[in-house]
Amino acid sequence: MSDKNKGERSKKMGHLTKKRIFDIIQIGTQVDVPSKIFDYFIVCMILLCISVTFLQTFEQMEPYKELLNHLELFTILVFIVEYVLRLYTSDLLFPKLSKEKALLAFVFSFHGIVDLLTILSYFSVLYSNGVVALRMIRAVRIFRLFKVNKSFDAFNVVADVVKEKKSQLLSSMFMISILILASSLCMYGFEHDAQPEVFNNAFAGVWWAMSTVLTIGYGDIYPVTIGGRIIAIIIALLGVCAVAIPTGVVSAGFVEYYSELKRNEGVIKLSEDVNLMLKNQAYSAGLNIENYMESLILEKERERKEKKKGERQDS
Repeated sequence: MSDKNKGERSKKMGHLTKKRIFDIIQIGTQVDVPSKIFDYFIVCMILLCISVTFLQTFEQMEPYKELLNHLELFTILVFIVEYVLRLYTSDLLFPKLSKEKALLAFVFSFHGIVDLLTILSYFSVLYSNGVVALRMIRAVRIFRLFKVNKSFDAFNVVADVVKEKKSQLLSSMFMISILILASSLCMYGFEHDAQPEVFNNAFAGVWWAMSTVLTIGYGDIYPVTIGGRIIAIIIALLGVCAVAIPTGVVSAGFVEYYSELKRNEGVIKLSEDVNLMLKNQAYSAGLNIENYMESLILEKERERKEKKKGERQDS
């Protein structure tokens, strides 16, 4: 075998190895067992790291301090290896970019920043409560567990519903903002002379209005004048309605989404051979056949929406 053929074969093997590493460290499907195991392993490392950080705040755990430090170091080393592997396969994550640009794209992506902060928080020079809070950002990564596959997961459904109802949600958020600002100014006007140390500026009114509109009511700030209490009653009633608006919008969006899903259940027509093949795939992957078919329907619906969106852009 010539040196040229050896070089091409070595290059091809290297590419296949990188591709397999990429498939494993990315969000796995139920069929890809190594990738699925890797996902759960990373989640266990995140939970372990958070638990260790939590236990380190207890004085009673002082005798186990060295053990906790070693466990935290182990989890950080795992995160470092994972981060290096993600840097190594970044050109596969962004195939349209050059290697250098793909590397930068991952580093400055949301997950890249979270991964980097997770590592850097361990090496912080000053150990403070702020650093402990920063370490908790690694909990964000645990949501990757819910990414069962690229076409069907709970977060994609939520994102689709929010995107579909964004105009209604923005309108309701605008109404709530106006309500908070108006009520804060009214409360400031009524209460400033009666308790200037509490309602010393309009922001104090905003704090009170926010806790009232969202029905939290901390009790640290409250009106004492008749006018202020009347305004508080009105704002409390309006707050319940205002908070219910976005909740109703999102709920209606979910109903529409799954109603459309049910209407599309008959879209995919399968022969007996294909149906048997899908059943075997679902069985081997440990999936329920109904859930598996639902994922196929959702994938087809997603493709239809993307195609429709592309046609609108072209026109």
